[in-house]
Amino acid sequence: MKTIDELLTEGVDGKRVFVRADLNVPLADGAITDDGRIRAVLPTVKALAGAGAKVIVASHLGRPKGAPDPAFSLLPAAERLGELLGAPVAFAQDTVGPAAHAAVDGLEPGQVAVVENLRFNPGETSKDDAERGGFADALAALADVYVGDGFGAVHRKHASVYDLPARLPHYAGYLIATEVGVLRKLTEDVKRPYVVALGGAKVSDKLAVIDQLLGKADRLLIGGGMAYTFLKAQGHEIGKSLLQEDQIPAVREYLERAEKTGVELVLPVDTLVAPDFPDLKTKAPAHPTAVAADAIPADQEGLDIGPRTRELYASKLADAATVFWNGPMGVFEHPDFAEGTKAVAQALVDSDGFTVVGGGDSAAAVRTLGFDENAFGHISTGGGASLEYLEGKTLPGLAALED
Repeated sequence: MKTIDELLTEGVDGKRVFVRADLNVPLADGAITDDGRIRAVLPTVKALAGAGAKVIVASHLGRPKGAPDPAFSLLPAAERLGELLGAPVAFAQDTVGPAAHAAVDGLEPGQVAVVENLRFNPGETSKDDAERGGFADALAALADVYVGDGFGAVHRKHASVYDLPARLPHYAGYLIATEVGVLRKLTEDVKRPYVVALGGAKVSDKLAVIDQLLGKADRLLIGGGMAYTFLKAQGHEIGKSLLQEDQIPAVREYLERAEKTGVELVLPVDTLVAPDFPDLKTKAPAHPTAVAADAIPADQEGLDIGPRTRELYASKLADAATVFWNGPMGVFEHPDFAEGTKAVAQALVDSDGFTVVGGGDSAAAVRTLGFDENAFGHISTGGGASLEYLEGKTLPGLAALED
């Protein structure tokens, strides 16, 4: 895999360089609530612009259905990119049409343009190779060189991620190079003890990675909504808590495998419950109660790990040489149910080991809860991509960057 440093050595002055970034930032009423993914691509964009390239930044945002939708416009991301660069950024209101070509044609060496949301074109996400390839051809007409730096999208077989690199000289940007280097530390010659903390709502989203980690990790800490399926699989009452009943057989099998292989699989010993899911808009007090994890009342819903579990998980993370954390421990968006996620984040901050926050909601939680990002070994920009890499899958966007 060639890197951007090799490209810069070859020279990019005056060349049109297409940067596939991941600007898929969360928006609330049109305002960006977390600009972490924009900041993550800055080193690549700055290096290229500083070397005289004409930089074309492209990304998806959200899940528009193959047609323009103002709610998913990349304009706010383009404006924020300009603020962070401290320089004007041109914005094209289409992806490969007249506006995109005009924006690119108008670039001087060292300048940057952002084209509109790639998913406004049905060819970006099409499962039809010809349709996807046609869109990749149109994108290729905008540029001379391709730089892949959208790690959060490399697990997608999309036109700008998988097909476009085959049509242009291609290189990995700084973000992708960093992300792959970190993931190798989690899969090759791992320093032990290796502890993995998994949370989030659905156990089905994590089954494949649990399957892989049962042969690699020393400890697995389970939290979030997915924990209640584990507790149910052990025969416990979970009240109104989130349950994926169809996953109980698989969960039972993993519990048995963990015991046989000596992997320490740790479940909550207590949980915070409330009669109803909290109001995340008003943040009205939910008045939670801490109860034992095996004694959740039938009329209550588990929404966060409890105080004893917070202490337990912190102790299980304390001696770790390597930590991977993906998924919040509870409904961290509400202050009454943020302490579990905060406790795990703090344990990573206090750790002397190599700590990785695995993207997605975990990365958002770290920033929302006010932690210094530099206190962690690495905060990934791609939760889904990180998990699929750890599952041992071939990621289309990484495969496309290989020579």
